[in-house]
Amino acid sequence: MTAKSVLRYVLHKITPHPDTDITFEAECLRCGWTAEPADDSAPVDVACMSHTGLTGHAAFRRVCTSFALVVRAQ
Repeated sequence: MTAKSVLRYVLHKITPHPDTDITFEAECLRCGWTAEPADDSAPVDVACMSHTGLTGHAAFRRVCTSFALVVRAQ
């Protein structure tokens, strides 16, 4: 007797985790200065531009962190 496999395909989607926020951060690539993390990109961008104005440093690593869930598509 041989066993038969049954394959079932279910559509999924990725969605933001409901209990978390998006966080924006930035770090100067020249001196290691960091912007205060925020839940909006604008204050981080302004802080980077201010840092450039004060120091002449113009390169930054920007990070946007979010959490997500994979759920079945209904």
